[in-house]
Amino acid sequence: MNLYNATMHYVEILVADQSYHGFDALTYHSEEPISLGSLAFVPLRNKEVLGVVVAVSNKRPQFNTKAINRAISTPPLPNHLVKLLQWMRSYYPAPLGIIVQQFLPKSLPKRDTKPLEGHILAPEQDQPPLTDDQQQALEKVEPTGLHILHGATGTGKTRVYIELALERYKAGYSTIVLTPEIGLTSQLALNFQEIFGKRVVVMHSQLSESVRQRLWITALKEPEPLIIIGPRSSLFAPVQKLGLIIVDESHETAYKQDQSPYYHTSYVASALGTFAKIPVILGSATPLVTDYFIAGQKERPIIRMTQTANRSIEEKADIQIVDLRDHSKFTKKPHISDDLIKAIKEALARKDQILLFLNRRGTARVVLCENCGWQAVCPHCDTPLVYHSDTHSMRCHSCDFAGKPPVSCPECKHADIIFKSVGTKAIADEVGKLFPEARIQRFDTDNKKAERIENHFDAVRSGDVDILIGTQTLAKGLDLPKLGLVGVIIADTSLFVPDFSSQERTYQLLSQVVGRVGRGHRKGKVIIQTYNPTSPLLRSVLTKDWDSFYNTELDERQQFMFPPYCYLLKIWCKRATQKSAQQATQKLAQQLRKSDHKIIVEGPAPAFHEKNNNKYQWQLIVKAKRRGELINVIKTLPANWYHDIDPMNLL
Repeated sequence: MNLYNATMHYVEILVADQSYHGFDALTYHSEEPISLGSLAFVPLRNKEVLGVVVAVSNKRPQFNTKAINRAISTPPLPNHLVKLLQWMRSYYPAPLGIIVQQFLPKSLPKRDTKPLEGHILAPEQDQPPLTDDQQQALEKVEPTGLHILHGATGTGKTRVYIELALERYKAGYSTIVLTPEIGLTSQLALNFQEIFGKRVVVMHSQLSESVRQRLWITALKEPEPLIIIGPRSSLFAPVQKLGLIIVDESHETAYKQDQSPYYHTSYVASALGTFAKIPVILGSATPLVTDYFIAGQKERPIIRMTQTANRSIEEKADIQIVDLRDHSKFTKKPHISDDLIKAIKEALARKDQILLFLNRRGTARVVLCENCGWQAVCPHCDTPLVYHSDTHSMRCHSCDFAGKPPVSCPECKHADIIFKSVGTKAIADEVGKLFPEARIQRFDTDNKKAERIENHFDAVRSGDVDILIGTQTLAKGLDLPKLGLVGVIIADTSLFVPDFSSQERTYQLLSQVVGRVGRGHRKGKVIIQTYNPTSPLLRSVLTKDWDSFYNTELDERQQFMFPPYCYLLKIWCKRATQKSAQQATQKLAQQLRKSDHKIIVEGPAPAFHEKNNNKYQWQLIVKAKRRGELINVIKTLPANWYHDIDPMNLL
């Protein structure tokens, strides 16, 4: 029973529970005063959940309220995070419970956390002098607002990050440094720990739940500045005095959350910077075209860095192109050219490290019958099964279905089953046979937890691994002093993907992987195997001609109306049959075209992977000049429809 009296306090609380699908805060009462941003456990249906107070009033509502179970005696959530939470409610329409979960842990540690070691920096390290580019970059950073730090690979963007964080640290403010993947936290943390010692806190999802809870409370309660390092979820770390946000490798697709609320980290970081009145740095050698364009339109600083930070070796890396269509270049192995084999042998003799890049996992991407053309596909998704030789199994990379490859064709009973379209495991096998004495390690998302690069970073960096073989995991931001050779097995894989972002993605990947050498440690060599040696895109990569690529890409996007010239919304449904999925999208497309929304509706069309887990997925693409029009469309979507606003691809 709710007893009203003069001392009763009424609070609006946003609950962090995905079972709450509402779009408004819930009202509770408390006999004790409770402040804005406070955490509290409250009853929700038949369970207790954690929530945050976003409004306080002494005015009795027109309905009965439940009492909060207990308030938490921690400092309130910082005001800039409370404002950000409120902003996300309108910018990324999604059930409130899911949005609030981004900001709060699932629970709180039962034991009190120990404070970190005091306000002490690590011993002063002998830092090399700043380059002119680095010094100018520091001078161009304004006190607030968004900045694009466009630094070519090897120009020392991390040093700029550290100098900016050090300046804020000495003024009493914390810094959040974001990295696209957990595998990159080790290198970044090591760089910052050399300066900030134990004031560096690494937060990510592969830590145990109890450790993440303790780190979250530590960030909330710690009175002295911290350096928070981690992937996109670290943006919501509850540090009290936030002074700087850095989004490293800001072009990476990993910064776009692939489930509700589908937020983009750079956009949220920019909003958080506005609420905290601090600078936000988007750092990349290959910035997103949309970010670059918007920064220019809003006259935000775009800081260019082209000068190699480590100038001990001034010579540029040698770059060689190998035509994959010329079979005379592949007499020893079908996927590794004679030139690349020779270069690997020479690099091993010099004790240089080697990186072989292929953005395809597995051993073979296609399993088919040479006699009748039958192809092995997933029974649940209709996507090609990928063969993995280490487990002698075929796997679906959509639903993780697994099965053994047939010894004969299920259709014609022929024994001519062939495995085509090479993956990283096949390359590792071929290289192992060619160079049995070499220490070889493969890094991709098929790695088990103990095999991931973050667990082998020290060995990789020190040169204890001779040949690294992997996907884009190895292309992102790693600084490997002993790396002397980069081989790109197939440069064109992402160009085969039918999407408006495929050109940009290819430019980014190739620029990043080529940029692993020529960083001043040693001269280095790059061999690129490609089906299109005369490609203008490839030429832009090799000459580091960002402006040419950027202007060409802008022209194409303007012609076909893609971001940054419009806002995008992808909406889709999943149905038991292809016909019902098609009919549902046709019906919704007609309704949207007849509506008053100022939008363009494209489709319906099947998704790139139409069948997934026995469901058929069809989609519509909606374009608008004003983002608010897309928000209004989302609000009118029928039940059992899904949406992704500001998607990075339309697959």
